Amino acid sequence: MTFTMEQYRASERAVRERLGGFTPKVAMVLGSGLGGLGDEVENPIIIDYKDIPHFKASTAPGHKGRLIFGTLEGQKVAVMQGRTHHYEGYSYEEVSYAVRVLRLLGCDTLIATNAAGCVNTAWKAGDLMLITDHIKMFSESPLRGENLPEFGVRFPDASHLYTVRLQELARQTARERGIPLREGVYFYCYGPQYETPAEIRAVRALGGDAVGMSTAPEVIVAGHCGMEVLGITLLSNMAAGILDQPLSEQEVLDAAEEAREKFTGLVRACLKKM
Repeated sequence: MTFTMEQYRASERAVRERLGGFTPKVAMVLGSGLGGLGDEVENPIIIDYKDIPHFKASTAPGHKGRLIFGTLEGQKVAVMQGRTHHYEGYSYEEVSYAVRVLRLLGCDTLIATNAAGCVNTAWKAGDLMLITDHIKMFSESPLRGENLPEFGVRFPDASHLYTVRLQELARQTARERGIPLREGVYFYCYGPQYETPAEIRAVRALGGDAVGMSTAPEVIVAGHCGMEVLGITLLSNMAAGILDQPLSEQEVLDAAEEAREKFTGLVRACLKKM
């Protein structure tokens, strides 16, 4: 499926009608179990995805599927309280559709968060990881199909999808707050099954430190749109084969709840400095 510029504009108009002149600057995508930060937005304007033309419903556990507009740490934000995934049956363009709409609404920065499996055996579940780069080689691009020049060029550079300036801001903020912050490469796998132990060994050999089923498509589109990007991962569990135990979605949600205070503290402090 390929969306037209008019369809993106239709979504933009529908949202603007609800915002009463409010213009967001920072878009935030909250991953599995991390949606609680959206409830902290001040003077919220809440719009369900189902009420926006061409948006898709979010069906993953822990994803409410709504946009929250308002202020947080003095920043005008647009918070995606939950996202859609390729494994839900959506194309990559559908998965990343909201990012382009938020760009049209005025957002120039994206904070992308997720809960992911920890591949790096020197780390532990519950750690936070600053995403310095990602690997997404084995599935099609969200930019596949006709290019819309209103958003960006046909062949965009991907050397610095995760903005160097924002990485340094996150490092400094974590040091000031005494929050241990790992740094590493996020490896995208499209799921919905968790990876096999052999696949995790391959991910490690290729340079991945964490593995998950989201984020990369939205970040690629954000980069194409000219947005700055900060990526933060909650390492919610050790990846398959590292521990002698099965993986479960409840483990991911429980880990997110346990790490909620340090996660929200780091994101809010970064927002305050932007």
